[in-house]
Amino acid sequence: MRLKIMVTGKNRRIAMDVGEHLANDRDYITVKCASSKEALFEMVPREMPNVIIICLGDETKDTVAVFDVLRECTKMGGVTIIVIASDNDRKVFIGNTRLERMFFMERPVSLFALYEKLNDVEEKVQAQKDNGELMLTEYINPHANDLPVRKHILIVDDNTDLLLQLKDQLKEFYEVTLVPSGEAALRFFEKKTADLILLDYMMPKMNGPEVLARLRASDDLVHIPVIFLTGVTERETVVKTLVELKPEGYIVKPARRSELVAKIIDVLDAREAEEGASAKPEKTTENDDE
Repeated sequence: MRLKIMVTGKNRRIAMDVGEHLANDRDYITVKCASSKEALFEMVPREMPNVIIICLGDETKDTVAVFDVLRECTKMGGVTIIVIASDNDRKVFIGNTRLERMFFMERPVSLFALYEKLNDVEEKVQAQKDNGELMLTEYINPHANDLPVRKHILIVDDNTDLLLQLKDQLKEFYEVTLVPSGEAALRFFEKKTADLILLDYMMPKMNGPEVLARLRASDDLVHIPVIFLTGVTERETVVKTLVELKPEGYIVKPARRSELVAKIIDVLDAREAEEGASAKPEKTTENDDE
């Protein structure tokens, strides 16, 4: 098996050196990615790497926050994140990241330790516990999930800027996952689920109605409410889709946060009411004839 490995981060010298070794020594498929939210969010779902290596260099709170977008991307499947860092950058990263699970490797990089870990990924077995031997330590962020369990919204749109904007509008109230295409949404549902879907109506390759038709045809997904995200010019076409596929409604972009949240609350409340009604036992009348 040839692993696909994405290399990113501010320290370009180390990123380039590591990428060359991975390609030349182990014949891994290596992909370079700029360390920006937009680039990471666009490339990770498209490339679907097995491993993401982040090469840190003189980090700050803001530069560390860039990699939080990987929290959304990696929800679509198991991705091992390895962070190469100095002791100081490691402390800055731990103090500011919202990533849930990662492996740290100190500089200078031990290729032996890196290859050992990649062998573990390749073989799909648990990583060795002797971190001192491997020079590779796993860090599990104890604060990643401090927030109480909230409703989970999946947003599907091919516009990265709009996705990030919608996440900013909703993250105060909901757990939000972002995916950039209909195909990525269906892959998401192979392993995860959501309480509601905000679905872009017009997308390349697989548009919103096609995605909704797939969901409605699945016994496991038919119950998930769907709200279309649509432009003003598509309104008449959307109304026809409302009749045919029966989504729970639509919102015209760009929507105000109050409008967006109000619509989501209405749909989720209606769904909970339906589920509550269906769960109640039917009333029976006693037979007086004995």
